[in-house]
Amino acid sequence: MNYFGWLPPQGTQIVFVLFLSFIIGLEREERKAKDDHYAFGGVRAYPLIGLIGYSMAVLSAGELLPQALGFAVVAGFLLMSYWHKLASSGYSGVTSEMSGLATYLVGALVYREMFWIATTITVSSVLLLELKAALEDLAKRIETTDILTFAKFLLLSAVILPVLPNSQISQFQINPFKTWLVVVAVSAVSYGSYVLQRLTKAQGGVILAALLGGAYSSTVTTVVLAKKSKIEDRPRLFAGGTLIASGMMYLRLAILLALFNRDLMYRLALPFIVLAGLAIAVGWLWSQRGDDNAGPASGETELKNPLEISAALFFALLFLAMLIATHLAVEYLGKSGVYTLAAVMGVTDVDPFIMGMTQATPALTPLQLASSAILIAASSNNVVKGIYAYALSSRQTGRQSLYFLLGLAALGLIPLLW
Repeated sequence: MNYFGWLPPQGTQIVFVLFLSFIIGLEREERKAKDDHYAFGGVRAYPLIGLIGYSMAVLSAGELLPQALGFAVVAGFLLMSYWHKLASSGYSGVTSEMSGLATYLVGALVYREMFWIATTITVSSVLLLELKAALEDLAKRIETTDILTFAKFLLLSAVILPVLPNSQISQFQINPFKTWLVVVAVSAVSYGSYVLQRLTKAQGGVILAALLGGAYSSTVTTVVLAKKSKIEDRPRLFAGGTLIASGMMYLRLAILLALFNRDLMYRLALPFIVLAGLAIAVGWLWSQRGDDNAGPASGETELKNPLEISAALFFALLFLAMLIATHLAVEYLGKSGVYTLAAVMGVTDVDPFIMGMTQATPALTPLQLASSAILIAASSNNVVKGIYAYALSSRQTGRQSLYFLLGLAALGLIPLLW
């Protein structure tokens, strides 16, 4: 790397070290000017630390032990600065000292021509330092349960998934890795929607809750909105929101199909997108018509955390059961058996059945049969949600929601004609 032809390669590296370390020092200088207590370093100290790191790497010809000793010496000076900070102001922040150590490493990395890593560390350090207020505010908003939930997601995706065998087992061609990958994907989509709902809690209305809840679980969202409609007399708003949640279900299914079976996605993408767009548009327009004696509506929906280990295991077992049941239905009952199974699964949770179809097609189930079964399962689920809404909502909300969802279910079956 030599962007300056009139400089030797080492001169270019020194310029690069000065540039990167100066950026960190500039941020610290600005912060020091704002603080009313002792703070370490600025636009001079940090470039010097970067140069020390680079010089130690040069003098040691890249040997790690001398560079480690230099790192320890710099760390000792920074420790003295930290003690002075505690003694003079009682302030216990250690970010300035840590950024000093990072600057030393930047100098050593530039000597080894690891320019991308050095630049990335510099940019990351500046962002972490500059976004102090935003990150601390985020930490205050995150509850202990949210941290535990994210740890569970890492357990599902980064710990369990990599150790599972990626091979076919038994006559049903069950793949443990792909089975758990389905669990991770469905959990990730639901968890993403759940996190967005937590972040936007009390900041959006029923429509936003319906959009995010539909991506989480349209059935759960329908039940929640139905119960809230008895408290808040806004039938058009809640009926429209219920229809929007079911429209989001089709988008959610399209994403899952795209991840696990492109052939099914290509076959169903157009009808799913059309159904989703139509349901969301009609639901939004209906909700905007206004209700008589309308008061303010709360969009808060208390949804259960989707990342429970027991729930993931149950989903995996249900997914395998649907995979086996589909195979047996195709082998012994033919199309009518698969369609009946699809209609029955719509009463509960359609995800295991539909994801089972993505793994069974085309090895166990013909593409046309699988796509038709998915449409039937989705429409069956809409019918069941309409019944839930009618039974749990206020009278007007329940009637409107039932009509909308029955209409959406009927439209969802039209693609079967071709």
